[in-house]
Amino acid sequence: MLQAIRNRTTANDLVYILFTSGSTGVPKGTVITHANLLSYVDWYATTFNIDHNTIFGSQTPFYFSASVSDLYSSLMYGASFNIIPKSYFAFPIQLVRFLNERKVNTIYWVPSALIIVANLKLFDYEKPQYLKKVLFVGEIMPNKQLNYWRKNLPDVMYANLFGPTETTDICTYYVIDRPFRDDESLPIGKHCDNADTFILDENLNLVTAPNVAGELYVRSPFVAYGYYNNPQATKNAFIQNPLNKNYPEIVYKTGDLVMLNEFGEYIYLGRTDFQIKHKGYRIELGEIERVAMAVENVDTVAAVFDKEEDKIVVVYTGKIKKEELFDALSSRIPNYMLPEIIIKLSAMPYNQNGKVDRKQLLADYKSHLN
Repeated sequence: MLQAIRNRTTANDLVYILFTSGSTGVPKGTVITHANLLSYVDWYATTFNIDHNTIFGSQTPFYFSASVSDLYSSLMYGASFNIIPKSYFAFPIQLVRFLNERKVNTIYWVPSALIIVANLKLFDYEKPQYLKKVLFVGEIMPNKQLNYWRKNLPDVMYANLFGPTETTDICTYYVIDRPFRDDESLPIGKHCDNADTFILDENLNLVTAPNVAGELYVRSPFVAYGYYNNPQATKNAFIQNPLNKNYPEIVYKTGDLVMLNEFGEYIYLGRTDFQIKHKGYRIELGEIERVAMAVENVDTVAAVFDKEEDKIVVVYTGKIKKEELFDALSSRIPNYMLPEIIIKLSAMPYNQNGKVDRKQLLADYKSHLN
């Protein structure tokens, strides 16, 4: 029976179905084929020199698409794969000791894990001895915390990877090659090899000029076949390439707002879901978060929008007082972007994938009002 199945198997058959995080809606089961996975892992391993000398320290749960890169590159190229106990991120000294005991030289973490290390000033006490590559994905990595890593581990290669579950894992990347101020945006770089990305405006016109926002589209063998048992969501996101009128070509419509900088690198602005209309202006909530994150004594930040009350709500953790944060924002962003509500928490809520749980933040805020 198994041999009969193998005899009929093609590269277009499913290798797994992985659900999206649901951070911007209802989770959807993304259909990934053998062809998707093999094409993607070949790029990942080639780009970051993954081989039998690579020793991963993984903190990514297997239900999150970021786990694909380390796990399958280890299986295909002979790297060592170490699962870091989750509890070690609550006791970071144990985390560094684990990395050193296992001689971990490569990590691929979500920014929240890197932020924990930086906020605790962990490297003031103990440092990883073997680390050579720090890759991160999942949310915006603030330069304030990244600069702590770069200052303390200056010989490490750092790379910002970007992509949704629907592109197997990644569609753009940026190997950090220059210094950045704390308040600058870190690029998400350029498209991967064997992938192509482009920006379209609301009228589906190609955007090539710098500093002009639009939605990111992806065409690549990395692009999934669609969503399992969800034809409407598939139809909305996996569409005919608007730039190709000559033959069928499916591209993925990411829902991510980006623009090009003066170097031709993509800058991530936020989700189309996070773009709001407030006081007559279009605002990317991610821009508020970026500016707030650069303020001294701010550890983590999330901005959400109460549409019913027409109020921007900024939630943060850190030592700074709410009034001081508001004053800092007042000097750095236009008046129409200033939050009406600022809330200080002792800890930021995260979903299972390590991303800030904005839906929970908004629900908690609404519940408090009622």
